[in-house]
Formats: sequence, structure tokens, C-alpha cells
Amino acid sequence: MSAAPIHCPLTPDQLRGRMADPIDHLIDLTIQTRLLSTGNYKRGVIDEPFFVADLGQVIQSSAAGNEFTELVKCNPDPTLLRLLAELGTGFDCASTEELRIVLNLGVDPSRIISANPCKSTSSLLFAARTGVTLTTFDNLDELETIQTFLPTARLVLRIYACDNYALIELGEKFGASVECSFVLLQRAQELGLEVCGVSFHVDISGGYQDSSFEKIAQSVREVLMEGFPSQTQIIAEPGRYFARSAYTLACKILSRGCHIGEAAQERPDMLYQNDGVYGSFMNVLLEKGVVHPSLISCSSPYHLRNTKRARGPHRYSIWEPTCDSVECVARETTLEAEVRVGDSLKYSNMGGAWCASIFILWLEGVLTSSSIYHGDIDAV
Repeated sequence: MSAAPIHCPLTPDQLRGRMADPIDHLIDLTIQTRLLSTGNYKRGVIDEPFFVADLGQVIQSSAAGNEFTELVKCNPDPTLLRLLAELGTGFDCASTEELRIVLNLGVDPSRIISANPCKSTSSLLFAARTGVTLTTFDNLDELETIQTFLPTARLVLRIYACDNYALIELGEKFGASVECSFVLLQRAQELGLEVCGVSFHVDISGGYQDSSFEKIAQSVREVLMEGFPSQTQIIAEPGRYFARSAYTLACKILSRGCHIGEAAQERPDMLYQNDGVYGSFMNVLLEKGVVHPSLISCSSPYHLRNTKRARGPHRYSIWEPTCDSVECVARETTLEAEVRVGDSLKYSNMGGAWCASIFILWLEGVLTSSSIYHGDIDAV
């Protein structure tokens, strides 16, 4: 018996959207190509989620001309980090493993900051062996440890910044107060350690979007020019900005729960997909993120009755099929048509929600002035 075919038809809305956005069109085609290649029922089915990453988007995001550092923990995909290294970006590393990843790419240690204010002895020894000397601190004990294991360090004092509007207020964990800062600076001098700068965290980086980046950056730049001498070196670490919009996640629908009777009018049907809040959707759990997927429909042997797909808006809640009721990706979302088992949901702007075990397809190429994407698909 031959393997049953899989077809991925397009809705009229999807066709119109693709004509308007050629990059989105290419991403959809790449997702469908991947789905078709892994949906051969004779050889077995792969039910893993995967990313599609747009290399050209990363290049565009880096064209602002400022001095940036990439937050490695945001997305440690080696291909992304390698590209950013080639573009001259610096790197913000919070662990020994992150340092090792970046150094293995051939990045000069002078372009790396070890930005965890509370480091282990082993991480300091690793930094000393590899020449990574720029690091942060915010307490007296850290100064003593640094003086013992990395006395050549160039220190950056992390100061407390009040950010009451942030979803996750990091000031509760790191950052020295004004009063404490004077004590720390005096102790650093007594220990013969060099303090070369200050750092702080405020929640504007997560707000960087393609459409608002230049406006936000200009406002920040004006404030910095007013408050600091012209010879001051400013290094920006714009959170998920480089990675966020470059990655699109495709999740497969594994099962579906349809309500019957009165419940069908009151509650959205339930979709169970192959990724959740303990994977690529951690921001939904920690930051109350809201996702808006779109449907990539596929007809397959799942639908033995071969019934016609219902068109028009359909309400769904989205879950991962675990025994944990917290695993809810979306309490309610509206999709353009009926969703069936075997279909996939596409989530845009997922580059900051990294899950290292997921397969990635890279779209290699750059955007031309006519917005036509040139390149091929390379599996990483």
C-alpha cells in the first residue's frame, strides 16, 4: 500500500496575505515543505515542532549602526550567534557554557561581557584562562571572589534601576543602591580592582519592535547625550530585538476536543499541539504573553471521513497534551477556519522564546530594495 498523500491547501485570506508579504509567503512555503517531507506515513511521521528563521531579518535588525551586545541566553542558536559575530556584535554571557559557545565561534574576548553579578569560582577561572575580563558585580562578596580568581578583571558596577512597570522586575534580584555603590567602589579600590563602568536594566529592550526601534533608540540616544560626557562609551543590549522577529514557530495539532450541546456555544473548542509553556511558550507563563497563531491547513489520512473543512472564524483554546493544566498556550483565539488534527499553527515573532531541541530551517539570503527574497533553504 502506497503512502497516503498530504496536501496543504491555502485559504483565500492566506493567498492574499502571501501576495502582500513575500517573506511571509516564503516562510509559509518552507513550513509546508518541512511538513510534507516529514509526513510520509510509510516511513513514519515526525511530530516535533520546528522553527523557520529568516537570516535577512537579522541582518536588517543589525543595520542601525549602534554598538550592541547580544543576550546569548535569549537565543543560543549557533547559526544566529555566528552571523551576529560576523556583523561585529558583542555578546552578553551569563554562564560558563554561554562563554564557551561564543568563544568557540572565534569571537575575540574583548567583545564579551560576563554579565552575571554573581559568578561561580569555576566561571571566573574559565574567564581568566580565556581572556574574558569585562564583568559585572553588585556586592562585596563578589569583589572578594573576583580579586582572588580574576584580579585582572575590568569591572562594571550593576546599579539598581526602579522599573515598576516591568513584567519581571529584575531590580528585586540584582543591582546596588546608591548608598551601597559608594561602599562597593571604595572596596574595589582597596582591593586594587579596576572599575570601568556601570550597567543597569530597564524594561525597554523587550519593547523593541521593527516598527518602533528607531523611534525608541532616538529618544534614548538624546537622553544619554544630555546626561553623559561625549567620550563615554555606550553599549546597548536590546534584549530579544535581534532574534525575536527572525524566528517563526510551527506547531502540529495532535488532537482536538470539540464541545457538544450548550457547551459548544459557550466555550471554545480545544486544540492540543506539540509545544507548550514549558517549551517555546515560556513567556506565556512568566510574562502573560498573548499569542496569535495562524492556520496552515493540511489534509491527511487523519481525516478518514474526508469531510469538508468548515470555513469562517472558529474559536479555540490551545494546549499541550500533558497532565498539567497550567500547559495552556492560549485561553481563547480565533482562527480563520476549522482546525483539524494534522494541521499546523504558525506563530510569528518567536525568536526570544528559545527551545534548543527544536529543528530549525534557515532562510539564507538578503532582502533587496524591491522586497524580493533571494536564497535557498538550509537545514541546520
